[in-house]
Amino acid sequence: MPHYSPSRWAAICIGIAAAIHFALGFCIEFSVDEAHYALYAQHLAWSYFDHPPLVGWIQWPLIQITSTEGIIRIIPELLWVISAYLVFQVTVEVHHLLQGRNNSYLTSALPAASNCGLMAVLAIIAAPLPHILAIGLLPDSLLAPLSLGLMMMALRWHRQAQFQLRDWLITGILLGLAGLSKYTGVFAAFALLLAFLSAPQKRLFAQSGFWLTVLIASLCITPVLYWNWLNDWASFKYQIAHGGGSTWAWRRVAAFLGIQIACFGPLMLLGAWMFLKNCLHHPRLPLLALLGFFAIPFAIFAALSGGGGLPHWTTPAWFCLAPFVGIGLAKAWSIHQRLFIRALLIIQVGLCLLGFGFVLAGGISGGAGKSNPIADLYGWKLAGSRAAELAATHGVAGIAVQNWTLGSRAAWYTSPLPVFILDQRQDQFDLWSGKLTPGANVLLINWSGMSFDSPTGSKPGFERCDPLEHLQIDRFGRNLSHFDFSLCHNWQN
Repeated sequence: MPHYSPSRWAAICIGIAAAIHFALGFCIEFSVDEAHYALYAQHLAWSYFDHPPLVGWIQWPLIQITSTEGIIRIIPELLWVISAYLVFQVTVEVHHLLQGRNNSYLTSALPAASNCGLMAVLAIIAAPLPHILAIGLLPDSLLAPLSLGLMMMALRWHRQAQFQLRDWLITGILLGLAGLSKYTGVFAAFALLLAFLSAPQKRLFAQSGFWLTVLIASLCITPVLYWNWLNDWASFKYQIAHGGGSTWAWRRVAAFLGIQIACFGPLMLLGAWMFLKNCLHHPRLPLLALLGFFAIPFAIFAALSGGGGLPHWTTPAWFCLAPFVGIGLAKAWSIHQRLFIRALLIIQVGLCLLGFGFVLAGGISGGAGKSNPIADLYGWKLAGSRAAELAATHGVAGIAVQNWTLGSRAAWYTSPLPVFILDQRQDQFDLWSGKLTPGANVLLINWSGMSFDSPTGSKPGFERCDPLEHLQIDRFGRNLSHFDFSLCHNWQN
C-alpha cells in the first residue's frame, strides 16, 4: 500500500468504520438489549438480575444529560475503536515474542510487525457481528477490550524479566472490571492464569504481586457479590439455568459452528490456520497458552451450544484470536497467497456494507418479527410516546406487556411510567416495578412482531381488555409492523 505506513492504514480503516458506526447510531432506535442496559443506568444498583453492573454504570453519565440514541451509542463505538487499537498492539507484541526467542526460521521469514497488525485489524473490520456490538452496547462490548488488555499483560509477563508493581495493579483492575462486565469474564481469568503458568521458572504463586492482583480483583467484584447475597443469589441461579439451555443436541452444536463462521467470517479461519501451519514454532508453550484467550471461552460456549446460546457471546474470544489471524494472513500474503485473501476481504466487507444498507432500509421483507428482524429497530419511540399519552388520559397504573423483550423498549420510551411484565418468569422488571396489584388497570401494548392473545379469561389475567388504538409503522412506504393499545381492567392474580 503506497504513501502510508501499515499502522497509518490501520488507523484510517478503523476511522472509516467508526464513522459508519457513528452515523448509523443516529438512524435506528434501541434494540431490546440496548434499551435493557440503558434502563440499568436509570436504575443504578450494585448489580442486576441478569448481568453485573458495569454495562449500566458506564452509561449513567450520558443518560443523565440525554436520551438520544446516537449520543448514548458513542460508548460502544469508542469501545470498538479501543478494541481494534488493542488488536493492533497485541499483534505487534505477539510478533515480538516470536522474534525475541532467537527463532531463526521466523526471524528471517516473519513479515513486519506493522503488516501483521494491519491484517489483524482488517480481519476484525471484515467480521460482520462485531459491528453490531460497536453500535449497540452489550456486556461483550466491554469484555472485548478488557480481554485484550489481559492478553497484553500476559505478553508483558513473558517478555519482561519480572512484573513491576504497576503491572500487578493494572492486571488486578482489568480482572476486576472484566468481572463487573460479564460473568463469562472468568474465562479470560482462566486464560490469564494459564499464560502465567506457562512460564514456570517465574514461580507465580511465590510472588506477592500475584496475591495483590487477586485481592484487587476480588474487591472490584464485591458489589456483585453483595447484591446477590441480598437477593438470594438470583443472578447466579439465572445464569446457570440460562447457560444450560434446553435439551442438548448435536445439531445445535453444528448450527452454532456454522453461525460462528458466518458471523465472524472465513477470513478469520484462514488466518488462524496459516498461523498454526507456519508460525506456531518456538516458543510453543507460551503461544498455546495465549491462544487460550480464544480456545477456552470458545470451547465452553461450543459445548453449551448443544442446549442453546447466542452467537455474540464469543465476540471477546474472536478479538483475542485476531492477533494470531493477522500474523497468519501477513505470512500468507508474503508468500504470494494473495488472491484468496483479497477475495474474502472484499466479499466480507461487501456483506457488512450490504447489512448496513438493509438496516437503514428497514429490512428485506414486508413482514415483521422473525420474518424481518430489522423491523424490531423501528417504531418503538413513536409507540412509547403514544402509549404514555394514552396512559395519562385514562389514568392507569402503568404499561403492561406480555414478554420482557417487549418490556425493555416499552420502559425506555415511556419512562418514567412503570412497566409490568405479565408472564410468570422472574426477571429484572420484578425488582424495578414489582407485580401488578389485584384490581389494577393498565395500558396493554401488543406488537405484531411478538403478538400474544388477550390476557383475559384466566387467572392471572384481566377481567376485560378494551381495544383503543392501532398504530402502523411504515418505512419508505413499506409496512414494517404495527402496535395495538388496549385498556385492561381489574387484574386478577
